[in-house]
Amino acid sequence: MNGRGGGALLVAGTTSDAGKSVVTAGICRWLARQGWKVAPFKAQNMSLNSFVTREGAEIGRAQAMQAAAARAEPSALMNPVLLKPGGDRTSQVVLLGRPAGELSARGYHEERRGRLLATVTDCLEQLRATHDAVICEGAGSPAEINLRRGDIVNMGLARAAGLPVVVVGDIDRGGVFASFFGTTALLSAGDQRLIAGYLVNKFRGDATLLDPGLDMLRSLTGRPVLGVLPFRHGLGIDEEDGLRMSLRGTVREASAAPPHGPDVLRVAVVPLPLMSNFTDVDALAAEPGVAVRFSDRPEELADADLVILPGTRGTVHALAWLRERGLDAALARRAAEGRPVLGICGGFQILGERIEDEVESKAGTVPGLGLLPVRVRFARAKTLARPGGHALGEPVSGYEIHHGVAELTGGDEPFLDGCRSGSVWGTHWHGSLESDGFRRAFLRRIAADASRAFVPAPDTRFGALREEQLERLGDLIEEHADTAALLRLIEEGVPDGLPFIPPGAP
Repeated sequence: MNGRGGGALLVAGTTSDAGKSVVTAGICRWLARQGWKVAPFKAQNMSLNSFVTREGAEIGRAQAMQAAAARAEPSALMNPVLLKPGGDRTSQVVLLGRPAGELSARGYHEERRGRLLATVTDCLEQLRATHDAVICEGAGSPAEINLRRGDIVNMGLARAAGLPVVVVGDIDRGGVFASFFGTTALLSAGDQRLIAGYLVNKFRGDATLLDPGLDMLRSLTGRPVLGVLPFRHGLGIDEEDGLRMSLRGTVREASAAPPHGPDVLRVAVVPLPLMSNFTDVDALAAEPGVAVRFSDRPEELADADLVILPGTRGTVHALAWLRERGLDAALARRAAEGRPVLGICGGFQILGERIEDEVESKAGTVPGLGLLPVRVRFARAKTLARPGGHALGEPVSGYEIHHGVAELTGGDEPFLDGCRSGSVWGTHWHGSLESDGFRRAFLRRIAADASRAFVPAPDTRFGALREEQLERLGDLIEEHADTAALLRLIEEGVPDGLPFIPPGAP
């Protein structure tokens, strides 16, 4: 370990979406560039956007991306507790990569500290024992004082493991100085002792204009601002809590490249309730000339060249939602007209003939849309796999996360583990469109079915685009953060003499 030992740092935030995930990934990439063996860690994550590790464990996809930033293999140790919401009040608890039951929000918060804190700290210590540094990410805000008693991801973790904490604030929202001060002042003396500094995120303009405020914040709190990170388009990593954009916004923040051939291809993604792994469409959005939008109106589906039904944590509920909005009829018209539809995981199940569910919704037998010759039965055991093979003459790989077991009763041709029937395609595989050759072959088929003169670009490499994005995150930290101060915190821990800011929590 280059003699460095298992240093660590916790990246907290004044709010959700302040930039914790991005900053954590950026620090991981910056350290990896310096030759450090580094790992990301998030004790508890709430997300429907998940990933399957090589050992078959389910973790948050943000942690998988942070592992890529660290140039490390994703592991269940990096995200020991994953909560997958099934509604407003319940979540599936995934512990060390495996489902461990359903709990209400109140039940989880009442039980979690005693049952889970030891597991979380043990995972962190295992990572620290085998890495030079572990960069931990908090959740929400450490000043959610109503949840502090059972906290295992913010100050509860920091206290248990003696972690220095850097708080990130999103200045683009406004009120960042009040947020830094208020976050600190609401913490108990023991928690405040671990708050070592602040990072301003998403600043637009001349950073020197912030100097008076930064100086005053330091005089009020006794803690430095360790960097002002500029606003940059397209720097987000795979999201945890939901879409970055409105349902009618584009998937990517960066401007779209012109088509390689004479025509574009228009893709409509249906934003199903409890939508999961919507990042499946990112690889399409990266293709020059492919316009991806989230659409929830029948007329918008009619106008698209390809409609995608993505994954969902509530298949039967999503099916009812489609019918309520008349989207089922729009999909049936597309199929009758030979216009392409793709269902992925829960979307695949919805397209089938029937769904037998005594596990997720407990609704019993429900008729599907009947657009694919598939019958689905929900099993209590969850399928977690990393399949690979060939389709459309090209190598392809992906990952599976589902309770539904599909029985094929026909089809024109197999498609990954699913099938194609006419212009309707379905599979349980997430991530398959990230395989470049397969994606191009699939788009060629879709363009032909849609009578579009669209030609996939021959040189789009999705993995390389992701790597470029991670490099930009490393640049963000290297160029705009006080990296010497960050290193001192990671190697030496919390500095002595940090003052208490009243009133503090009891």
